[in-house]
Amino acid sequence: MTRPLKIDDLYRFEIPGDPTLSPDGERVAYTLATQDAENDRVVRSVWEVRAGGGPARRLTHGPADTTPRWSPDGARLAFLREGQLHLLSADGGEAVPLTTPARCPAGAGTPVWSPDGSRIAFSARATRREATAPVVIDALGWKADGAGMIGSVRTQLFVVEVESGEVGQLTHGDRHVGTPTWSPDGTQLAYPAQSGPDAAVLGTSAAHVVEVGDDTPEPRRIGPAEGLAGPVSWFPDGSALLVVGRTTFGVGHQELLRQPLDGSAPVSVGSALDRNVLPGGPGYPGALPQFHGDAIVFCARDRGATRLYRVDAAGISASPLPVGTGVSGCSVATKAGRAAVVVSDASSFAEIELLDLDGWTSGEPGGPSAGARSVRLTDHMTRSLPEIALHPVTEREFTIADGTVVHGMITRAAQTPAGGPLLVDVHGGPHNAWAPHSDPAHLYHQELASLGWTVLTLNVRASDGYGEAFYTAAVGAWGETDEQDVLQPVATLVAEGLVDPERIALTGYSYGGYLSCWLSARSDVFAAVVPGGILVDLRSMAGTSEEGHLIADFEIGDPERLTELSPISHAHAVRAPTLILHGGADDTCPVGQAEQWFHALRTRDVPVRLVVYPGSSHLFLLDGRPSHREDYSRRLIEWVTTHTDR
Repeated sequence: MTRPLKIDDLYRFEIPGDPTLSPDGERVAYTLATQDAENDRVVRSVWEVRAGGGPARRLTHGPADTTPRWSPDGARLAFLREGQLHLLSADGGEAVPLTTPARCPAGAGTPVWSPDGSRIAFSARATRREATAPVVIDALGWKADGAGMIGSVRTQLFVVEVESGEVGQLTHGDRHVGTPTWSPDGTQLAYPAQSGPDAAVLGTSAAHVVEVGDDTPEPRRIGPAEGLAGPVSWFPDGSALLVVGRTTFGVGHQELLRQPLDGSAPVSVGSALDRNVLPGGPGYPGALPQFHGDAIVFCARDRGATRLYRVDAAGISASPLPVGTGVSGCSVATKAGRAAVVVSDASSFAEIELLDLDGWTSGEPGGPSAGARSVRLTDHMTRSLPEIALHPVTEREFTIADGTVVHGMITRAAQTPAGGPLLVDVHGGPHNAWAPHSDPAHLYHQELASLGWTVLTLNVRASDGYGEAFYTAAVGAWGETDEQDVLQPVATLVAEGLVDPERIALTGYSYGGYLSCWLSARSDVFAAVVPGGILVDLRSMAGTSEEGHLIADFEIGDPERLTELSPISHAHAVRAPTLILHGGADDTCPVGQAEQWFHALRTRDVPVRLVVYPGSSHLFLLDGRPSHREDYSRRLIEWVTTHTDR
């Protein structure tokens, strides 16, 4: 007998991620996130599952073990334990620390093995700032969400000798560097780093290369200085770098770029797909591009779901994973012709699957392949929540008055009668997207559906997965361009009789919080509004948010429009009861934004409540304290049900 998911169930969640496939393709190590109710924290440990089948087994016992990476010979795993590098034999046993706080005071970053297995490279902050020490600020980039005030401390490049534990620092200076990658011959490291005359203001970055030896020379920049360089890797023959980025900085898709080592202009690889390449990151599922022979396997978003693609001489082809399945991690074992993939679908939040790359035929450009197959290796969802059946998600398309087609998803329980309440949920970004599969972060969707609600999620203009023109459609016109992408689909559902026009609620987080505030001032459709992680004053955001100046300069562009497009300028028109939910340590959308909105509504006698979650960053809905995530969903449900009750 099955039952619907409840908010309490989050304490039983087991979410796998960050898979790494052994060089022979026979073993998959990965991180498993579980919930520790007693200590109110997320626990992460390293697990392993065999490609040939059998139960997954736990290799480490946390509470903060992450980023496992196999040595080139498959004999050892390197991983991070509470920020320090550790080594674990593939045969098991106790983990041995490789770095220590004395040698890496701020901790290490993702381990990257040299081809011969003798060294591990990583990027990390060079020093640790004492919590009570004064913070001296001379440039932008002095704080980061989740890390707080970092002052002038920058990430640098390090190499540790595996046998001796000796740590050497390869880069210095006032520019952040990203995760490195070894050249095929093990003599050089490539990495992305801030570049250009005013990188801290503009956000520009480029690929760099540094030789590794007894006398390390200065790094050299490869390619344009004022573009955008994300993760980099080497072509197998060492002739060029593969860069995820853009040749110019601004709002738009990231591409796969082949960057010659001589510094000549990069060449786009696979741009015909017209989809945004996703290398993976918090809130933005994806995976690093990897080589399989002469082909490149990479992730890009399509209609809300992050999918796996391959580009080779025959063109671009999509993986055999079902359309609508989301990918949030991938590791390729080239010699074995396999990939380990973390997938999400209609029935599970995330599981590890093994994909046959050698059977992946190219097919039509951009279309699905034939012949390949995938095998599910883990069963964390059915093991931890065996009695749960998720409510179905149905896809819809809505044509807006100007002809734009907006893709939406409807979640509602089977047999729910027409004419009930509706919750509209707007995603963040604004260049994120709702996916048509299960989601462990927005638990209130499932519980509201159990209470007879319809939940509508919409990929409005600026959403990822619908081409670059759609992606950039709201630049310079936040709110104005996309407000009808919400209001007209709602009107359609009302006209169809699916929902009660008097019982419509609105919520959204981050940019979704912005648009929720904007719409509550522009429309009287909503009986209750719950904005979370909000931004309402674009001018003050520019000087207080880690991303504020980039939003002002590139997403809005015209400084004269900052006030006009700020919801705070229109707060006098808000009438709907509003619940504001915000992380107290949010450095992306600082809590002052929530305080401004609360003040603006409270002084106008609008029913309003502000709830602040102490110590929680902008992304606490994904991996913050379980009690905070539970409270967020419960308060949202209580607010919208109370204010739409008839």
